[in-house]
Amino acid sequence: MDRTIRIGALISGTGTNLQAIIDSCESGEINGKIVFIGSDNSNAHGLNKGTLLGIPTFVVNYGSIIRNFKKEPATVAPPDDFDLNDLISKQTLFNADAEIETVKAFIITRAVAEAKLIDEMRHYPFDLLVLAGYMRNLSPYFIDRVNTDPDIPRIMNIHPALLPAFPGIDGYGDTFRYGCKIGGCTVHFVDYGEDSGPIIGQKAYEILEDDTIDSIRAKGLKLEWALYPECVKLFAEGRLNTVRRSYELKDGGKMQKTVVKIIQSPKD
Repeated sequence: MDRTIRIGALISGTGTNLQAIIDSCESGEINGKIVFIGSDNSNAHGLNKGTLLGIPTFVVNYGSIIRNFKKEPATVAPPDDFDLNDLISKQTLFNADAEIETVKAFIITRAVAEAKLIDEMRHYPFDLLVLAGYMRNLSPYFIDRVNTDPDIPRIMNIHPALLPAFPGIDGYGDTFRYGCKIGGCTVHFVDYGEDSGPIIGQKAYEILEDDTIDSIRAKGLKLEWALYPECVKLFAEGRLNTVRRSYELKDGGKMQKTVVKIIQSPKD
């Protein structure tokens, strides 16, 4: 891409990965510009980065929506374009034995919050949405409205483990407690599952005998701050392509998986 890409960001905390992307945009390493910073947490320190730099910010309070739904479900109205059965059929965050009422409550409350997110984001057209420590799972309602072309994913996330190992909220802790000798971080496109989307890039570090959870987290964060801008840069250059691949399994079965191909130049 020759043009400057517009990057939206969602955060829940300090926004250190967001800062790494901002720095790379300001240095010219990424041909991009942050156009908004959104959060589910009004106290997120990362929102201050937007204020200082003149970047628009907004907050959508998931907590109040979830509390109101638990207290009186009828008062929480889903958006007009909401289709509960369609969303339940698409989501893969829950096990097959999950209680249907739990699944319904998740889908409804997320769609209500995500509709508010989309309303806020509508003011700031963007090419790429980066999740930079956003501690909310996105539902198919939101994903489908951002990824308007299924072949061109536009939501990127960073995870503190070498996926597909250790998805979820405590990647560094899980890596350490499992006794791994190698840890790392992963940038991937977001799909309907938990940290299960196509992998864009990874970096790894060695775990030594005297390492602690805190020391491996410090190692991992340094790699995160390098990896995320590298992957955003590839997107900005038009060098990320998703392809559907089929694989034969040892038992004779077949599986399909969407993977990311990094091309040498946009013309390849």
